[in-house]
Amino acid sequence: MQNISILGATGSIGKSTIDVLNRHPELFSVYALTANSNIELLLQQALLCSPKYVVIADPKQFKHAKKLFSDHLLSCEVLSGHTSLEQVASAPEVDIVMAAIVGAAGLLPTLAAVKAGKKVLLANKESLVMSGDLFIQAANQYNAQIMPIDSEHNAIFQCLPADFKYGELCSSGISKILLTGSGGPFLSSPLSELHHVTPDQACAHPNWDMGRKISVDSATMMNKGLEFIEAKWLFGLESSDIQVVLHPQSIIHSMVQYLDGSVLAQMGNPDMRTPIAHALAFPDRIVSGVAPLDFNQLANFTFTEPEAERYPNLILAMQASSAGQYATTTLNAANEVAVDAFLQGQIGFMQIAQVNQECLQQTSSHNLDSIEAVLESDNSARRLSINIIGNLSQPCMQRVSS
Repeated sequence: MQNISILGATGSIGKSTIDVLNRHPELFSVYALTANSNIELLLQQALLCSPKYVVIADPKQFKHAKKLFSDHLLSCEVLSGHTSLEQVASAPEVDIVMAAIVGAAGLLPTLAAVKAGKKVLLANKESLVMSGDLFIQAANQYNAQIMPIDSEHNAIFQCLPADFKYGELCSSGISKILLTGSGGPFLSSPLSELHHVTPDQACAHPNWDMGRKISVDSATMMNKGLEFIEAKWLFGLESSDIQVVLHPQSIIHSMVQYLDGSVLAQMGNPDMRTPIAHALAFPDRIVSGVAPLDFNQLANFTFTEPEAERYPNLILAMQASSAGQYATTTLNAANEVAVDAFLQGQIGFMQIAQVNQECLQQTSSHNLDSIEAVLESDNSARRLSINIIGNLSQPCMQRVSS
């Protein structure tokens, strides 16, 4: 029996994790569930999983949460605040931590789990995007086991040889990593129409069920750009080792190309319970609840190269990856601010990339040699992005209204 803390339990990854865990009560026990502010769903999850702790990240919701849990006679202890997130991520009783908090908010609790030497199921790609070198150093120093949860990185992990050594592609017989992406809901839309995309349209992903922020990132392909950066750090790659390939059917989740011409691909229905179950049980296999592929029903597979004009955010991410840690930290912060502004109707869809590009252009290269420096760089980029949006939003609204 292994104890697990789920950081970000009320998000799509958290909900899928609970679904897998409930299929194997003899193997896993939930130690803690955390959420930002969705108390009602967290309550239902606590009733189902009987955790020892629940954490509400938003302190303003603490009193309400405590009363609600007390009214339902739940014995779990209710905590609040970011320090409590780190506490349940690093507790001695915990064996596994699902790091599924979206965005920069997940960095510190995920790092706390790493420094406690946990098995970390990494769904929070921002941890590596913001602090890749520091994160990997900490994982090595504290003997943490990092298991990728993004379907693409999990697929790469499954296709690598068992004796793969970090950063040694050629000596492992590998020539290239092929990172697949669906292309999002606007793969075939005329470029002229992208300026008029609404938040609801951007969030309507054709294959995956995700939160609104990640859905927008998928529509702009920033999500693939962040995964490009994450893959570099997870496997010790150079930018030239990775090729992004559009695969609209989302059946092949990524591939590894070998020196002899062989290509190994990991396939499955687009359901996050597959990589979650794989990471939970590795090196064993357990039932995930995902239906097996029916090859008699599969449509033809197609593969194309992403267009730079359609997906400028992907190009920005790849360029930032080569520029260094300051650039990827800046880009991630700018994008979080810009996507939120788009969802709030303050800027247009294509202006997300404009904000990101201007923020990168206005940020000078600087060294990030500590988590404190990373967080300061993140905060500076957010302030700069807000200023950029302030200069964009009024003209944008005038154009829309006209």
